[in-house]
Amino acid sequence: MRRALTFDDVGLTPVHNNVESREFPKLDTWLTKARQVAHPLLAANMASVMGIELGKVIATSGSMPIMHRFAAVKEQAVFMDAMGGIAFISCGITEQSLKDALEVAYMQHAPAMGFCIDIAQGHDARAYKAIAFLKKELPDAEVIAGNICTSQGYIDLVNAGADAVKVGVGPGAACTTRMVTGFGVPQLQALLDIRPHIFKYKVPMIADGGIRTSGDIVKALAAGACTVMLGKAFAQTVESAGQKRTVGGNFHIDLGWQEGKQQEVLYKGQASAEFQREGMTPEGIQEWIPVTGTADALIRELCGGIRSGLTYGDSRTIKEFQRKVMELDLFFETTPAYIVESHPRK
Repeated sequence: MRRALTFDDVGLTPVHNNVESREFPKLDTWLTKARQVAHPLLAANMASVMGIELGKVIATSGSMPIMHRFAAVKEQAVFMDAMGGIAFISCGITEQSLKDALEVAYMQHAPAMGFCIDIAQGHDARAYKAIAFLKKELPDAEVIAGNICTSQGYIDLVNAGADAVKVGVGPGAACTTRMVTGFGVPQLQALLDIRPHIFKYKVPMIADGGIRTSGDIVKALAAGACTVMLGKAFAQTVESAGQKRTVGGNFHIDLGWQEGKQQEVLYKGQASAEFQREGMTPEGIQEWIPVTGTADALIRELCGGIRSGLTYGDSRTIKEFQRKVMELDLFFETTPAYIVESHPRK
């Protein structure tokens, strides 16, 4: 039996720094093997997260909007039109879901658009067939596939033709897969296991789930992820697609709402009861959580934290940072006392 670690179980050792300012590091990175984005932050392709309003903020920031797969064909088409065709749409692995995705592509006259094959257990023969189908119908299309949490899962999806692989089984804030099924690898460990294979195949991996802070993002990048996908954090923004309600309390106007009008959003896991067919056990929850501010403010805050993290690793780019983490062996295992010591205390 092996030991498997996640974000709170490790730290990174600072090194001598030659970067003149925390403003200097560049955050551009690869989303797929053919497409770059301006920073590594992706909003999760979830129904309570991604919609037109948030998609526009994501696109304006230089990242890539990815629409969720529970939207009808017309809704996906309207989303693509609002993004000027520069977005990915999600689909499952059923024949109907794949046909719907192609219909959106043809409606938008966007044969080179991107698809995200989005299933809970992506290490599946049907996922390989879905990749092959989309590539045959639209050879120039980029395909993100997932989710997986093992080296072999990554290798098999890459060999099937995936242009990026989404990593994460069970770490999401609204996900109960591990509690229901007993399966899933701690998120950081999954990234570390896959990292050596990225140098061979040169297909980016997306860390999907388990991210709570910019420090977690820095650790995910250090472990080999090119981008990270955040669900709850973006669900809590003013622009998210989740259902909103007003409750008591104060909320500062600088963060997006008038004082005295605290907002909450209904955050739903994609495997929660609402999205399951009859007879299937839910692997996610839904809950009301506070709206914390605008998506633009969140992106700026997280990118600032990432830039600071890169300077502690004496790095001006994400690629340089990843190389130095490996060469200098900067990861170390911690005890629970490390996390206690890392938080503010009275």
